[in-house]
Amino acid sequence: MTFDISRRGLLVGTGATIGSFALGRSRALAQASTPLKIGFISPISGPLGGFGQTDGYVLEKVRAAMAAGVTINGRGYAVEIVDRDTQSDPARAGQLARDLINNDAVDIMIAVSTPETINPVSDACEAAGIPCISTVMPWEAWYFGRGAKPGEPSPFKYGYHFGFGVEEFFRAYVSQWDLIPTNKKVGVMYPNDADGNAIRAALAPKLAEAGYDIVDPGAYETGTSDYSQQIRLFREAGVEIFNSFPIPPDFAAFWRQAAQQGLHRQVQIAQIAKTGLFPSDFAALGGLGNNLASAAYWHRDFPYSSPATGLNGKELCDGYEAATGRQWTQQLGATLSAFDVVMAALAAADDPKDKEAVAAVMPSLKADTIGGVVDFTSGPVKNVASGPIIGTQWQKSESGPFEFDYVITENATDPNVPVTGTLRPYNG
Repeated sequence: MTFDISRRGLLVGTGATIGSFALGRSRALAQASTPLKIGFISPISGPLGGFGQTDGYVLEKVRAAMAAGVTINGRGYAVEIVDRDTQSDPARAGQLARDLINNDAVDIMIAVSTPETINPVSDACEAAGIPCISTVMPWEAWYFGRGAKPGEPSPFKYGYHFGFGVEEFFRAYVSQWDLIPTNKKVGVMYPNDADGNAIRAALAPKLAEAGYDIVDPGAYETGTSDYSQQIRLFREAGVEIFNSFPIPPDFAAFWRQAAQQGLHRQVQIAQIAKTGLFPSDFAALGGLGNNLASAAYWHRDFPYSSPATGLNGKELCDGYEAATGRQWTQQLGATLSAFDVVMAALAAADDPKDKEAVAAVMPSLKADTIGGVVDFTSGPVKNVASGPIIGTQWQKSESGPFEFDYVITENATDPNVPVTGTLRPYNG
């Protein structure tokens, strides 16, 4: 299938059923009778609010691109996006999803960023028979964390998730950690939540098999305030690599204490995920944020464009910085890619208002997005499409308008992405 999706005539292809989608046609609104309603749920505020900080800008761009309506398979539709803020509360996320389903009658749902948002929204949609597209959490925490069993058929019909998993983290970490000589002793802090439990069960054994010595003090509870025990263990073990998947406030508390107790001086690589993704995560760290290693599920240097808006990564990020005065974040492209997938799915169905028809085309969908191709035909399990994790590092800016530059240091999970910097030792 091919469809004209932007005023520039950008063409994209998918592997799903034949259909067509045209954006910004004057006839679309003239033909429209009922709108296509897209629900959108993310954490705009609360401890996970860094994930949602840029979502308003993305929604503005998507709404502007679709303001004149769309034509799908020869029929015109208005497009309405109904967005909600979870306030980082999982119970609220589920309730918001049920409200959008029952009161706003959405045709399809988007849930982005972390299990605390995505899993309760996905569960609500599955129970109600509403197609749901999600991204930005390890797929294992989405799939197995919601009751699927290894080796058994998928229990999900309406929910589809795309993005990174343990395999991508493993490949990126091994590639990244080989860039600096270390003793391969890795101190890990994985929380007692969906992300942490999935990572502990799958990633840590793979790292051990690859020759890394894993020092694990055990799961900690979100909101812990005293990390002296973990820091003491890491210091005594001589760890030179640190890896964690905390929420931002927890990491800020831990890393300040680690600096006070001298752990930061022996760490060569501080590799963090779930936090350290956005400039706002460093507000409480000051100089301690310099040379923290991170991982990008999207970056402005990704060489792809968005069919839903026609924007490439540079245009999206430059526009955000000009409009807000704030530094771009990787969530810009991640959120926009979800809309790219949704529009491809709606276009692939014979009737985009038919929820069963939309769900039926998802297993065969291949969609071009600003983050690359999302391919549900070749995922690790049904209902999942793999996505990249790229090794990155926050480095003190020498010339830019912002305190840190976010550089790409390795690209094992997507060689099309350019490497733009050299990994530096944290304590160098």
